[in-house]
Amino acid sequence: MNIVATQMVMAAAEMEPRLFDLDMQLLSDAVLMIIAVFALFLIASHFLFNPVRNMMQGRQDRIKSELDTAAADMAQAKALKEEYETKLREINKEAEEILGEARKKALANENKIVSEAKEEAARIIERAGVEAELERNKAADEVKREMVVLASLMAGKVVNAAIDTTVQDTLIEETLKEMGESTWLS
Repeated sequence: MNIVATQMVMAAAEMEPRLFDLDMQLLSDAVLMIIAVFALFLIASHFLFNPVRNMMQGRQDRIKSELDTAAADMAQAKALKEEYETKLREINKEAEEILGEARKKALANENKIVSEAKEEAARIIERAGVEAELERNKAADEVKREMVVLASLMAGKVVNAAIDTTVQDTLIEETLKEMGESTWLS
């Protein structure tokens, strides 16, 4: 009876409600599950989380390097812009200098052309004066020839008419008066 009674006591003890129903099997299952989850976490960390972290770190480094490169490119572009603006200002100054020199040359050329034109005009006027003098001398010579011809004609008439010297002198004087003394003297 003892054995049966002990078995009954144990069966009754097993039937007794326990707090949270914790027994050894449950506790060992819980500890094994915690160990399995921790092992799974370590494996996942090694094969999944670390590569993801490395990938994220690489991406972060790449983005940072791209930002640094972009900043360097921006600084270089700014420097180039300033250099080009400086060159543009220098080119504008140089263009102004060239235009100033061109204006000076044009003014000097204009003055040269004007002086040459004045000299040419003076030469033309001088030539015209010389030609006018020659024409006047030619006309005077022509008048003298005509006077000689007239005088010859008169002399021929005088000889033909056989007039005396007083009549001949009066005829010559009348002819000279008709022609004008200034023509004869020039």
